[in-house]
Amino acid sequence: MTTNDQPLGRPAANRRPIPGLLRFLCCAVLGAATLPAFAQQAPASAAQATPAPAPAALPAPPSIDASLPLSDRAILIAGDLRRMVAAQPADAAVPAPALSARIQTVLQRALALLGTPYRWGGSGTDGFDCSGLVGYVFRNALGVELPRVSRDLAKSGELVTDRALLSPGDLVFFARRARGEVDHVGIYVGDGRFVHAPRSGKAVEVSSLDNAYWSDRFVQARRVAGL
Repeated sequence: MTTNDQPLGRPAANRRPIPGLLRFLCCAVLGAATLPAFAQQAPASAAQATPAPAPAALPAPPSIDASLPLSDRAILIAGDLRRMVAAQPADAAVPAPALSARIQTVLQRALALLGTPYRWGGSGTDGFDCSGLVGYVFRNALGVELPRVSRDLAKSGELVTDRALLSPGDLVFFARRARGEVDHVGIYVGDGRFVHAPRSGKAVEVSSLDNAYWSDRFVQARRVAGL
């Protein structure tokens, strides 16, 4: 007997049936008989409550076959461009702003080059370094000539004072060391991601600003005039 148990009272031989207890037992039996019917109805009622839909997953960067001609890659990327840079969770309070035709052209040109190999000093479709990629994209997309090296690019255009204010088409700059001189640049495509030519042995790719490596090396952002 545990401390919560109560004494049972007089021996069973000396107890008389209690009418109230009998009525209680009868009610309990009748109530138990209705449980199967209730159990059958419960799932139907529960099914009527539709759970709230989960937020839509953000799409991954599109994968483009680097062996395709540049023009074919541009066509393939065009259909995925708006979905990639403007996607938001289903319950987002503020819709993504529409991109201008100029920005869409820049992003289309940049993303069509995914998979192009890195080449030091490269500024053409046979290979790019980071600033060579940026210069090629803006020259071919908008006819805009930009400074050739990243440290000079980091002095041109309009400074974006806060990462939260980044807009697709902005240039994002990085340094190997904290507060060091800028030595890398990419093109922001939206959703916290940017396209760039990382380093020797790699190819043009999309990376995340939230990645610890790039987040620690981020220095500033600039907006090219006219975007």
